[in-house]
Amino acid sequence: MYVYDLNNCANEFGFTADEGWELNAVSDVRRIEIEKKYYPTVSVKVLPEMLGEFFRLVKDRSAQLKTGIINSVQAANTDRDLCYLVAFNPKRPLR
Repeated sequence: MYVYDLNNCANEFGFTADEGWELNAVSDVRRIEIEKKYYPTVSVKVLPEMLGEFFRLVKDRSAQLKTGIINSVQAANTDRDLCYLVAFNPKRPLR
């Protein structure tokens, strides 16, 4: 569902061929910072112990949908504070 949401949001907001998502595993505080700085964002809360696997699944599944949907990936680690997977387009700051 998350990859489907990323694809739909990119289409809805008219992402061009050189635009895509930057995907990050973040804490709640960092998620809020990103949401205040960029629009659109797509975030999902994941149990910390499942975040690494979820991150890999999203990355693998996104490769099957559309080339370039994800431009950059910040690798998920095992930090217990990281509980969100957030996607944003760094070329689309909130004004």
